[in-house]
Order: sequence, then C-alpha cells, then structure tokens
Amino acid sequence: MKRILHISCSPRGRAAESYRLSRKIVDHLLAKEPASVVVDRNVSDDALGHVDQDYAVSQHSLADVSQNGSAAVSEPLIKELESADFVVIGTPVHNFTVPSALKAWIDHVVRVRWTFDVTAHGKVGRLHDRPVFIAVSSGGRFSGEGARQPDFLTPYLQAALAIIGLRDLTFFSVQGTVFGPEALDEARRNADAALLAHFAGARS
Repeated sequence: MKRILHISCSPRGRAAESYRLSRKIVDHLLAKEPASVVVDRNVSDDALGHVDQDYAVSQHSLADVSQNGSAAVSEPLIKELESADFVVIGTPVHNFTVPSALKAWIDHVVRVRWTFDVTAHGKVGRLHDRPVFIAVSSGGRFSGEGARQPDFLTPYLQAALAIIGLRDLTFFSVQGTVFGPEALDEARRNADAALLAHFAGARS
C-alpha cells in the first residue's frame, strides 16, 4: 500500500489555487495507485510553529540536546515524510519565494543527524529519493514568456530538499491569478494540460 503525503500551506485553505492544483495531483496519483493512503498535513497559519531555541542549539551540538518543544514536533513530521512514497506540496508564492509556513515545515524536516549528515564532502541526505510534486500558485508570472518577477521559490525548494535526499521534483503552476477571470481560466487550463501530459506519460 502506497502513502501520499499532501502538504498544504496557503492561508486561503481549500479555496487556494495551490490547494486545488495539489489535490488534482493527488487524484492523478490515486488513479494510478487506488489503494494509496493520503496523509493531509496542513501547515498554514498557526498549524505549525517555528523552531525554538533548544532545537536551534541541537543543530550545532554533537547530540540532540532536547526532545521537547519544537524538537518533539519535528520527529513525527520527519517520520511522516520518511514513510511517504509520494510527496505533494501545494504552495503559493509569497514575495518571490515560499510562505513562512512552508519554510517552517522545511526547518523541521531538514534536520542534521535525522534527515542529513554533515561530512567532509558536504551535506549528505539520509532519505531515499521519491517523487515530489509541487503545485505552485502565483498572482504574477515567474516563468515563461510573460514572466515579470524573479523566481526564488523553485531553486530554493530544489536546494533545500536535495540536502535530505529528495531530488525527483516536478513542478506545476497556476500563474497570473491577479490578471482577471480569463487569465485565471487560461492558467488553470494550462496546468490541467501539463498534469494530463505528465501522468499520461507516466502510465505509458
């Protein structure tokens, strides 16, 4: 039985374009693996706090100094990620990059001696690679011919997740959501077409 970890972080909840797009990804995965278990992890708003002092100190210690506070939250999040066969992340773009809520989740799961080791050759991930699908919504356009803003989200997620061993990343997006209903409809159609092309190819 496969496990799909679905992470959502938009303050708009299920009304968010990123949530809707990420759910479509989950549905495609379920069509491929109908017996899969979906684990929904909402990290928006106050659902997940930032790491605390003890956690920060443990990052620079030879041993984890505390399992209280945010360290106690980190462990189940890491186990949840470790047990997933597929990871789906739904995220908006906030100020050219990831929202602070998603950054908090990353801070919890990118943890030395848990999900990566520091070696003489650099940081080495402890997790085995698996497909990670990232559904992005953006008011502006950050890729393609109509791009008018920088994209720090894509390279950041690629770098941060690679540290722990996750490199099989696929991005889908709904861009230009502030440019009116017609632009939004077109962006949705483009995203749906990209999903169909990807998952049809994966099944063939």
